[in-house]
Amino acid sequence: MRKYQVRTDLAIEARDMYIEKEEREEVAGVKVTKKRFKDIQITYVNISEQGEMKVGKKAGNYITVYSNQMENQDTQSQEEITTVLSKELQAMLEKNLIQDSDVGLVVGLGNENVTPDALGPITLEKILVTSHLFQMEGETVEKGYRSVAAVTPGVMGVTGIETSEIVRGIINKFSPDFVVVVDALASRSTERLNKTIQISDTGIQPGSGVGNNRKELSQETLGIPVISIGVPTVVDAVTITSDTIDYLLKHLGKEYKEIDKSFQSLLPGGMSFGSKKLSDKDMPDLKQRETFLGIVGTLNEEEKRTLIHDVLTPLGKNMFVAPKEVDHLMVDIGHILASSINAALHKNVPLNKVTSYTR
Repeated sequence: MRKYQVRTDLAIEARDMYIEKEEREEVAGVKVTKKRFKDIQITYVNISEQGEMKVGKKAGNYITVYSNQMENQDTQSQEEITTVLSKELQAMLEKNLIQDSDVGLVVGLGNENVTPDALGPITLEKILVTSHLFQMEGETVEKGYRSVAAVTPGVMGVTGIETSEIVRGIINKFSPDFVVVVDALASRSTERLNKTIQISDTGIQPGSGVGNNRKELSQETLGIPVISIGVPTVVDAVTITSDTIDYLLKHLGKEYKEIDKSFQSLLPGGMSFGSKKLSDKDMPDLKQRETFLGIVGTLNEEEKRTLIHDVLTPLGKNMFVAPKEVDHLMVDIGHILASSINAALHKNVPLNKVTSYTR
């Protein structure tokens, strides 16, 4: 079966894909450490040049913040996520030797007319911009704030100009010391959709979230440190179909284990369709998967996705899909990102005092 390369912008997923493909437990040149704060999972991925060749992600540092609560309109949970993200962003700035007095430029990538791709522009609506204050009345600006400018350069389909060229022109004129870029990302899993935030010091490719990669924004192309912040906001039909097959197999496997041992086959009346959680432990063995779904049930992850891609793509059906709640999700996530960036860039912007998260 022809090989199909799964698209993901998340370093942790790229590492997991390599492990699955090579059937290994670790990847040489890729160091992963994890910790947890309440319901928030924080994963640190460091990729060396050796690891870059294996997982296909640029060498550098990646921080992934994951929480199921990102989809819920719960104020306390959002404050906790904001605090964690801000602390991790501060650490990333320090790791790249960015000083408190350095001038910053925040760039919101994406098309504001396409909701799932509007994360960058939505986030920038709440960024604390101060560069004009430093230029006009610098002596009156209180300590604890830095000079920050913000821009939404649009997309090439609207402006006719490469986003990287617009940003480079602004940098040449404004002369910031570093750039923070916000954009929508792509993921290989519906489980991470709108629940994962990735911080990286390796730059970003505009349009990657919708499979339309443009020239990257990175320290190599812009000449100054680039810190990227991204959230997977859409998934393609291949991912949805593949995950649905997995969920179906896990559901059948779970029901099979729960049915009375005297029954030799699954009966529809014996199945429960209430709310429940499915895990990898529920996945049936190879023989059972073949019984349930025939040859499709026996395919490994890469073979399954390749088959689905080969069926959908020629038909023009490999669409990008967003949840029906995408409108309020983008507003909520944009608020979390903006609050985190403001607190990370300006020491005088307070964080939630109730959340006692230390890095």
